Amino acid sequence: MKIITQTLSLLLLLQASCAAKYSHKVVKDWEKAKKEGDKLPKVEFLTRTRIDADDVENPFDWKTLTTDDYFKGKRVVLFSLPGAFTPTCSNTHLPGYENAYEDMKSLGIDEVYCLSVNDAFVMRKWGLDQGLEEDMTIGSLGFTKVKLIPDGASHFTRGMGMSNVWESNRGFGERSWRYSMVVNNGVIEKMFIEPSRVHNSDPDPFEVSDSGTMLDYLKSKVNDEL
Repeated sequence: MKIITQTLSLLLLLQASCAAKYSHKVVKDWEKAKKEGDKLPKVEFLTRTRIDADDVENPFDWKTLTTDDYFKGKRVVLFSLPGAFTPTCSNTHLPGYENAYEDMKSLGIDEVYCLSVNDAFVMRKWGLDQGLEEDMTIGSLGFTKVKLIPDGASHFTRGMGMSNVWESNRGFGERSWRYSMVVNNGVIEKMFIEPSRVHNSDPDPFEVSDSGTMLDYLKSKVNDEL
């Protein structure tokens, strides 16, 4: 009986330790990254769309978009990052793709998306802070070049198997690990995932998901077709 009691106490201590390490629920499927040839997860995104309104401070309304709305019948580039307003994301990652937007379009890309586990309000404010040109057309979803996708509830990120938790380090909570990919009609054509992925990662690797690596890949595909 004493051994059983000690064993139960040890199990409870282990459970408490795990809970203290991650107060966010961590599910293994959220960590199993999709690969080239896989289909994208079917999810819904709660976005904001511009409307014809007298309220100049908030001329937007809610609009639910699906994976198909963004990706069906298109060849697109998507890059995902840990968070709006964070240093690497703001200083290098998003600006690099914004500057390369026209080059990517000329290489057979229909659209370029930036995704983060942030809500639509944060993503728009970040885009404005970055100096992105806002699309003022009624019905638009934000900006004229790189489009910012809010994955506030992390449904897409979890479905991609790219959910990552930063709690004791940075205090982010659940976010996306940094990666980029080419998606052709909802299927992953090419994927670049930053190395050394672990929860509470101290390093923030930025080696393969940059715009330069993506441009090199797109150029190589064009050359292969010549």
